[in-house]
Amino acid sequence: MMTLKQSRRLQSLLLGSLSWLIAALIFFPIFWMVLTSFKTEIDAFATPPQLFFTPTLENYLHIQERSDYFHFAWNSILISFSATILCLLIAVPAAYSMAFFETKRTKKTLLWMLSTKMLPPVGVLMPIYLLAKSFGLLDSRIALIVIYTLINLPIVVWMIYTYFKDIPGEILEASRLDGASTGQEIFRVLIPICKGGLASTALLSLILCWNEAFWSLNLTSSSAAPLTALIASYSSPEGLFWAKLSAVSTLACAPILIFGWISQKQLVRGLSFGAVK
Repeated sequence: MMTLKQSRRLQSLLLGSLSWLIAALIFFPIFWMVLTSFKTEIDAFATPPQLFFTPTLENYLHIQERSDYFHFAWNSILISFSATILCLLIAVPAAYSMAFFETKRTKKTLLWMLSTKMLPPVGVLMPIYLLAKSFGLLDSRIALIVIYTLINLPIVVWMIYTYFKDIPGEILEASRLDGASTGQEIFRVLIPICKGGLASTALLSLILCWNEAFWSLNLTSSSAAPLTALIASYSSPEGLFWAKLSAVSTLACAPILIFGWISQKQLVRGLSFGAVK
């Protein structure tokens, strides 16, 4: 019979193997996308798929010759970061009031906010398109910044609300006894305490903004188009060019993947904030 130590070691080995297997399954599409980006179109369509081939940079050169990648990348950076900052500026005071001045309607308000995420975007496309056209905001970064802020606001408010609820009320009472104003409570007490949670929320909002494609395709054409619009431009009536599509997708995903990898420690710390009291 196995001893308790051997049983725990086997359990740890099985869990570790399962974790690596799940991680490999999740990472494989990204790996295959990057691999395909270095293939020719003939190699990309080969059956069975080729794992070994002669790599080429012609797809990346074609992308830069056909379109200005840095123009689309700059739009993505500007729109995503601006929308995330604006979202936090609205969500922090909203979550503060709901967490520390809760009423009998607070829960219903939060559920209503979250229910708006269930609405199909196409259901409000026409009124938003007409509003953008009326204000002269078609193919404008401002329109995308406002829309990205609004669509991510329910999730951001919910996350910050849960972080604030984990903070003991006695901390705020002590700050009030010291004469702290509402702004000082938020910026000098709450934000320093749950900065890890706010950082993870900001990172999630940034990823959602970066990956948003529906609104960018319907409200922009060239001037304010982000990287998601650049990817869609490689779908043509003649069909999909998988190698070039993989190359442009790699260029679009690389910045946010690198940023997420660098910020992963902060993200994990923020998501586990309040787990142990």
